[in-house]
Amino acid sequence: MTTTPPAGPAGPTGAAGPTGVTGAGPARAGKRAWLALIVLTLAVVLLAVDGTVLALAIPALTADLNPSGTQILWTGDIYSFMIAGLLVTMGNVADRVGRKRLLLIGSVGFGLSSTLGAFAPNPELLIAARAFLGFFGAMIMPSTLSILRNLFDDPRQRATAVAVWAAGATGGAAIGPLIGGALLEHFWWGSVFLLNVPVMLIVLIAGIALLPESRNPAGNRIDLPSAALSVLTIVPIVYAIKHLAGSGFDASVVLTAAIGLAAGFVFVRRQRRLTHPLVDVSLFKVPAFAGAVVAETIAIFAFIGLLFFFSQYLQLVRGLSPLQAGLIELPATLASMAVIAIAGFVLGRFGRGRAIAIGMLTSALGLGLLAAAEGVSGYLLLCVAIAVCGLGAGLSTTLATDAVVSAVPKERAGAASSVSETAYELGVALGIAVLGSLQVALYRANLEGSGALPATLPDGLRGAIEDSLAGAAAALGRGSLDTATATGIMAAAQHAFTEAMQVTSVIAALLLVVSAIVAWRTIPSPLGKDTAR
Repeated sequence: MTTTPPAGPAGPTGAAGPTGVTGAGPARAGKRAWLALIVLTLAVVLLAVDGTVLALAIPALTADLNPSGTQILWTGDIYSFMIAGLLVTMGNVADRVGRKRLLLIGSVGFGLSSTLGAFAPNPELLIAARAFLGFFGAMIMPSTLSILRNLFDDPRQRATAVAVWAAGATGGAAIGPLIGGALLEHFWWGSVFLLNVPVMLIVLIAGIALLPESRNPAGNRIDLPSAALSVLTIVPIVYAIKHLAGSGFDASVVLTAAIGLAAGFVFVRRQRRLTHPLVDVSLFKVPAFAGAVVAETIAIFAFIGLLFFFSQYLQLVRGLSPLQAGLIELPATLASMAVIAIAGFVLGRFGRGRAIAIGMLTSALGLGLLAAAEGVSGYLLLCVAIAVCGLGAGLSTTLATDAVVSAVPKERAGAASSVSETAYELGVALGIAVLGSLQVALYRANLEGSGALPATLPDGLRGAIEDSLAGAAAALGRGSLDTATATGIMAAAQHAFTEAMQVTSVIAALLLVVSAIVAWRTIPSPLGKDTAR
């Protein structure tokens, strides 16, 4: 297979040039490549922040727009649904039209969509704005990692660059609540969207100056039926799981799951027949590749799913301000950034498969601590728990991403990057949808079982209280009930929410343990210099 020389002034591998060092091995990246990495990481940080920054705004948003519990969940997860459904397609589009070009187009659209979301007058338009953010985010995400793959030929430099990139993804997700908290202390909930505009302008201007253009020289045409099938596979299946957890089993679960599974079956068959498939499904026959994709999905599933509701817990149960809640979650950000320093050591000491498994077990430990910390007073154990979660998620995500990116030649970097990032975004979407829906279902069951809701409550008020804790706080705050009754109901709702979070945390931890065992056994763990490749 023909390979593309690094874009920019540098010559082919082994030739002299300002971006690389001459030698028999792969060219080493120079200063310009590392500056370009800063731009790419800034873009992915913003995308990750946008996935979680809204969590802290849910109480204020609920009081202003009065969304239903279902609309709250869709506001959170439609962003990741769109990215997950379109990443495979956009990764291939980037390979064809140019990764830099698609990243810059996506940056412009992302900024415009953010402005629309900031001034949305109702839940429906807010959900639409979040969908547009996901659409343009899908243009940006595969471009960042595929450009990175072309910038760094040297395996050890590439591993370091991927660690920085992954720290931006996990650290950005964790720092989202802190940024949101700081903004919400002084501005209205729409400010969390306007944050995107100046940052995207920086990415746009710096990207034009620093990023090299690269594409797949084969220039294969995008198979539109495959693109449609990829969306038709992911979205209905996720919706079926979400609806089952949130509303119970009914005909819509069977119908949407059947549509998704059927579309997935046709998609896989079509990829096997195509000369230039949208996804090279044969890669999944390689244990290292398939195991890394699964590990990345599960790690982010548990981390982001709990983080989405943890922010609400801190505000609505612990009574913290948005900024205080963000500060409690800051240790997760710092821990995920620390992965840059330890990833190489862990990889060299244990090998890739075992190192990924260790990261997942670390996350499971953090979730177990989180379940215990939610039932005790004080914040020290909460901070420790969320830091352990961030460390484990960052480690497993970094090493899994590097495994996927390293598995293919760089002219197919966009397509491979899209698989890795689809795993990431699907993990985010499933985490919010599945764990979020499970959390809501357990909250309702606990609240109904408590007997705290008087039989004389109006149906509208009862529905708002049972819908979500944020809805209960908004409804009870309107003063339609006497103070003693409202206080008692709110206390019962807070207790029900806390118990639901504890159970959900334990379930996510157990899932991580099982996945860690699978990663340990299926992903190869060579030691020595091959580990870095």
